[in-house]
Amino acid sequence: MLEQNYLVTLLVKLAVAASLASVLARSNWFQRMLIREDRTIPQRLLMCLVCSACFGAGVATRVLARGAYAAVDLALEGSLVMGMVGGYVTGLGSGILISIPAMINGELLSMPLFAAAGVLGGLLRDLAPDPEDVWRFTPFFDISIYRLFRVEKYDVAKTVFSLACVFVILFAEAMRLGIAWMFPTRVLVYSLYRPTLQLHPWMLAALFASTLFATVIPLKIWNNSRNEKKLESQQLLLNEARLAALQRQINPHFLFNTLNSVASLIRTDPEQARAVVYRLSNILRRLLRKHDNFSPLREELSFIDDYLAIEMVRFGEKLKFIKEIDPETLDVLAPSMLLQPIIENSIRHGLSSKVDGGIIRVRSRLAEGKLHLTIEDNGVGIPENKLAELFEQGIGISNVNERLKVLFGGDYRMSIDSKPGRGTITEIEFPEVQTSVAAVS
Repeated sequence: MLEQNYLVTLLVKLAVAASLASVLARSNWFQRMLIREDRTIPQRLLMCLVCSACFGAGVATRVLARGAYAAVDLALEGSLVMGMVGGYVTGLGSGILISIPAMINGELLSMPLFAAAGVLGGLLRDLAPDPEDVWRFTPFFDISIYRLFRVEKYDVAKTVFSLACVFVILFAEAMRLGIAWMFPTRVLVYSLYRPTLQLHPWMLAALFASTLFATVIPLKIWNNSRNEKKLESQQLLLNEARLAALQRQINPHFLFNTLNSVASLIRTDPEQARAVVYRLSNILRRLLRKHDNFSPLREELSFIDDYLAIEMVRFGEKLKFIKEIDPETLDVLAPSMLLQPIIENSIRHGLSSKVDGGIIRVRSRLAEGKLHLTIEDNGVGIPENKLAELFEQGIGISNVNERLKVLFGGDYRMSIDSKPGRGTITEIEFPEVQTSVAAVS
């Protein structure tokens, strides 16, 4: 019965280690600390204070309950973990702070032991062939020994380091047990295994195993959190690269068509050509100055005014542009270069082939926290077979749709409705973007 209770205590100890690590891993601040390999002294001290408070609370609980909740005491494991994660300063400081409740309880060798354990953890961190090896070592030493003889497949230094981690953790537990055996009548360091318990030798092995895994579990949980954060960061970088590539693809497409218009006007009307070049210089100045993914709708409409001023030189009175803009939407942020590719498509494919020209109408409104944009033309329309492939094959439309997907994920809507001879309506809907979010993007 005694041995069963003892095993239950050891299992609860592992559960407490996992729970405590999971709680800490939920903090965004702590996740950022885990990702950093090089931390400043203030960052190390702050990390030491926060984690020591968590591990020290377990020691205080055990002391106040007079040993009734012995499984929550993770002082030795916490000191080792903080040394391996944060280095000497964090390990030493954590060992000292975690031991304070035990020292108050008269366990006088707790502080030297736990401080030494924190320093040993920092030593392991310094000896790691690669900083990532601290997170990757395996507690199963038999696997490490097997790998050691498979030198053609595994790095020997990494395998030796993994064995060293296991040895140091077991050595720290052996030091605690040694103190308990040397002073059987006094509790100078609290241990779950006491010489007076008369337990089976296998219980001693179970104690060492629980210490090993209670140290490894937080490292593995935190490493998963680190990997998730790194994946998020890599996804953000990928999204930024995709956005940059899409914007580079849109801008040359627009400039190419505009320069073609200038080349035509130089032969027929040099004055108008100069006016177009002037407008084009304004557009280029704005493009070269613009690096953000978002800009106020007001700026996007101003950009469209310059663009259409160039197109109207070519089309004359045949091209009309009507804006029905809700004043509340003018300062709402929208993806940069959102409207121009759609309006360019309306002119090139919808209105350019019409003898009598046509009208382009842009509407905007806010509803339920979302910006609704409508671009409508009365051009020749799009055949049904081409409409189905527009998002995949249309250069301007596919780029706009891809950018919206990168910026908003699934929280946006873009639809195109067109009938031959009756024109095309493009509708876009996406959430209002806060200035702080746009700045991060």
